[in-house]
Amino acid sequence: MNAPRRQIILLFLAAALFSGPAARAQNLGQIGVTLLRAITTNVDGSGIRVAQPEASLSTNSPIWEVNPANASVGQPGTLFTYISDTGSTNNFPNALGSESSHADSVAGNFYGIPGGVATNVAHVDNYDADFFFSNYVSNLLPMPTAAIVNQSFTFGALDVTDQLQVDSAYDDYSETFGTLFVSAANNIGNNPTVCAPGTAYNCISVGAYANGTYYNSIGPTSDNGRCKPDITALSSVTSFSTPQVAGAAALLMQAALRGDGGGDTNSASDIRTIKALLLNGAIKPAGWTNSNSSPLDARYGAGVLNVFNSYEQLAGGKQNFTVSTFGPAGSPHPPPANPNSIAVLSGWDFNTNSTSTTSDGVNHYFFNVTNESGSGWLTATATLVWNRQLGRTNINDLDLFLFNAANSNLVACSTSRVDNVEHLWLPQLPPGRYDLQVLKNGGTDTVSDAETYALAWEFFSEPLQIAQVETNAALSWPVYPAGFTLESATNLASPAVWTTNNIPPPVVTNNQNYILLDETNVNRFFRLRRP
Repeated sequence: MNAPRRQIILLFLAAALFSGPAARAQNLGQIGVTLLRAITTNVDGSGIRVAQPEASLSTNSPIWEVNPANASVGQPGTLFTYISDTGSTNNFPNALGSESSHADSVAGNFYGIPGGVATNVAHVDNYDADFFFSNYVSNLLPMPTAAIVNQSFTFGALDVTDQLQVDSAYDDYSETFGTLFVSAANNIGNNPTVCAPGTAYNCISVGAYANGTYYNSIGPTSDNGRCKPDITALSSVTSFSTPQVAGAAALLMQAALRGDGGGDTNSASDIRTIKALLLNGAIKPAGWTNSNSSPLDARYGAGVLNVFNSYEQLAGGKQNFTVSTFGPAGSPHPPPANPNSIAVLSGWDFNTNSTSTTSDGVNHYFFNVTNESGSGWLTATATLVWNRQLGRTNINDLDLFLFNAANSNLVACSTSRVDNVEHLWLPQLPPGRYDLQVLKNGGTDTVSDAETYALAWEFFSEPLQIAQVETNAALSWPVYPAGFTLESATNLASPAVWTTNNIPPPVVTNNQNYILLDETNVNRFFRLRRP
């Protein structure tokens, strides 16, 4: 899609909503970066080359460049290459363009020191966004080896035909070069519906979350009703939530390539695996909802970014499915008799499922799920991701099912006909033996007999332990999964009043959150709560 310069790329104007150092530091704690840095060693984006296309702040002059010396950025000038239709340079300032305050703030959230997510990326290619799309993406021309591209801009309101062309261009590029595009979903005040390039199948589309609500345009997409955004992060504008997710992707990719997810680093660092892990680690905000045919919330996607949770699932390692079965297309697929189970209740897989014009194929993942506290409910999440293939207008149809293996009852399913993401979230799952199924539908309308996918999962209970230490009460619970807040109440009389008042922040010791309270504290009842 070759479009005239400045005709289609529209910038998100942030209008006094730039995020300063204090806000960035708080965000790092809330999205799991601070905890990840405390638990791991040097997960900071090392070795990952990234790109930052920026739309110009002016139609009359090229204002799109990151200033390395800006207080939000704090990186050496040697980290950057500046690229536009008039050439490229490694120097700043230069004749290609001039400093953009928007670009600086995006950079500050992405890789800036000290408030960025991925502070040690290998290199940054800073592009004029019009040139980036028209020269590289539209023409499938390889850019320098940037693995992750942050796009804090949109094309604005497009008709369906133009949106489909933009989506196809990005999807074909990601399939050809293995590039992960992390794209803003659009600000709600600009357009009520998610806009390209945040509508591309293979991208991660990012919304903005603050003060308990969303600030992004919502799904479904206007072409065929797909779920976008995929995930949200903390900001009042999507320009600055998007680089948080791009930075988190860089952290996971670095960790995967150095073997934190096991020896199959190619699978661990694949953009489908990174996307599945990010979505599956997200924390559900209050009011989050989905359905069998719409796997993600129209406002929040899979939830609010928490890269620590995603990293812990990566660290669970690649686990192969237990068994594969085949059956006539559209036929029932109850759990087969199989004694084996996957020992890891938090992990991932990167695999292939195959069918024919007459059969469905199912890969089965069996789990024995137990509650650490011995009773009560567990929480389960699972995310399935695959790509739209090169040159295709549609996708293979994959589904995600969870069966009770003891009685073959269906517990939950995600069966969208149009999305290339399926997602399950069960906050009240009883202990038991379960069969998590990845089904590839067969039939005459399949794109290909085989489809490669990534799957991430998490089954957990969150035990809260209380012990007496001299005249104090010691409360502790695991650091993973993150996102829980300790609350207390004086009594349980209805309605109980739960509060965080007079509760200090936890200290992390031996992978446990630990809080010491004076025994004279008036509150006697405690609970862990997620939003």
